Amino acid sequence: MKIIKTDGMLAVEPEQLAYLEGLGAEFVEKTLLTEEALIAEARDADALMVLREPITARVLSELKNLKVIGRFGVGLDSIDVGAATQAGVQVTYVPDSNIDEVSTHALALILSLARKLKVYDGAVRKGRWLAMDDGAGITRPDQQILGLIGFGQIGRLTAMKAKAFGYEIIAYDPYISAERISATGARPVSLDELFAQADFISLHIPATPETRKIISIEALRKMKKGAYVINVSRGGLVDETALAEAIQSGHIAGAGIDTFEKEPPAPDNPLLTLDQVIVSPHAAHYSTQSYAEVRSKVFADVAAVLKGEKPRYPVNFKE
Repeated sequence: MKIIKTDGMLAVEPEQLAYLEGLGAEFVEKTLLTEEALIAEARDADALMVLREPITARVLSELKNLKVIGRFGVGLDSIDVGAATQAGVQVTYVPDSNIDEVSTHALALILSLARKLKVYDGAVRKGRWLAMDDGAGITRPDQQILGLIGFGQIGRLTAMKAKAFGYEIIAYDPYISAERISATGARPVSLDELFAQADFISLHIPATPETRKIISIEALRKMKKGAYVINVSRGGLVDETALAEAIQSGHIAGAGIDTFEKEPPAPDNPLLTLDQVIVSPHAAHYSTQSYAEVRSKVFADVAAVLKGEKPRYPVNFKE
């Protein structure tokens, strides 16, 4: 029996390896970031532990021994779950390990933009202490509306934290009932209503064909003048060129971006040239605690499947 961890990034510690005790399995770490590398190096794998690798139908058709794929995180856009199901391969993930981190990161971007911290920081570093007027337009949170696109675990936790600062919360999620949204104290709205009303628009949705570039040229035009866009979810949800142009025109006030369509972003990505944009390196999910938790949960579920047990966090074969 062989288990291959293919991401080449996340360090493994003894507490994770302890989950494999008693399996008699060979545990191997390799960096396999392409279909070709996966097919060549993982043909004999019984289990894969993956982060960003392309687990496509082609790869799955070649890995005849494969029984389980454990994904370090919640996003599944790099795994063809349908093909895995057809091949009889259990897929697991970790949907709850970093909800506190991502919601906190979203709020940190919102508050930093709201208080114009980047503007003030730049002024002081350039020797301009009398720069308070650079913050013209700063408004109290209880006078602003935070619009959440997606109201799952992270969206709801972001709402709870933002309410403590005074923000009015509106939310759009076609998969959650208006009654459930209202029960949290948020106001359910349509997507167009959210665009028109929100001072801050924060994305908390997966990357799917339906959500691709949900922040489009048309969407940006519908937003109120002076709004901000926050993306701590997935790359590809935002038309980055259109967002940069909307900021340059003055219609959109700025943005906080943690995930890009292409990562790392190209040096000429227009968002990187704008002082009104705060960026981070796809790090919203990170903390010492979340990294340990996500690794441990993947190891535990992969070990469970190989023992013939039900995983705690199945994506498919849930019954």
